[in-house]
Amino acid sequence: MNHKAQEWFNPLGGCPETGRGVADDKRVAVLVSGHGSNLQALLDAAAAPGSGMAVVLVAADRPGAFGLERARRAGVDTAVVRPGDHPDRPAFDLALRDRVAAARPDVVCLAGFMRILGPAFVRAFPDRIVNTHPSLLPAFRGAHAVRDALAYGVKVTGCTVHLVDEQVDHGPVLFQAAVPVEPGDDEDRLHGRIKATEHRLLPLAVRLLAEGRVRVEGRRARIAEPEEVPR
Repeated sequence: MNHKAQEWFNPLGGCPETGRGVADDKRVAVLVSGHGSNLQALLDAAAAPGSGMAVVLVAADRPGAFGLERARRAGVDTAVVRPGDHPDRPAFDLALRDRVAAARPDVVCLAGFMRILGPAFVRAFPDRIVNTHPSLLPAFRGAHAVRDALAYGVKVTGCTVHLVDEQVDHGPVLFQAAVPVEPGDDEDRLHGRIKATEHRLLPLAVRLLAEGRVRVEGRRARIAEPEEVPR
């Protein structure tokens, strides 16, 4: 078996536009809870010439999230919205929604954000929130996907980049990539290879969503060709 992760499709196509100004860049807000390696992949992608996108806010649910330091080093605005500062989950959702909305994002990206977003947040950004999950959904939903895959004894797992709806790990799939389980894998080793795949696919998905190239038709998300997008 080829142990290189296999992308199921890669529809980026074409070349980045030239002659774009910073003011033309699509605005991306990112939510984090921890180390922020997927955030770093987004920051690196956004910094590349011709990326067409800019990370304008990184928000966390806890002040110790290292993703906040990554954002500060990149000169990106940060915010902390802690659940404990609000009387209940709906109040937290509203506070987070309002802080993110103030950044005027074209796309909201969940990069290791370990909170379930409530309806008030999700409905504020319809079909504009993207998440990555370390399994081939719908298999192994939830917070322990890599551990659960190993416990089940699967030979192949992977990652899923998907739009976020009001259910957990459920929205329309943008990309999936398979990552074989190797002999001797533990949770950290397998998760590391999955993360390497996420680091490639998540920035691509954010860029396509920001460019208006994602078309949602029920459970399916289709990637439009560049010429289909109104100028």
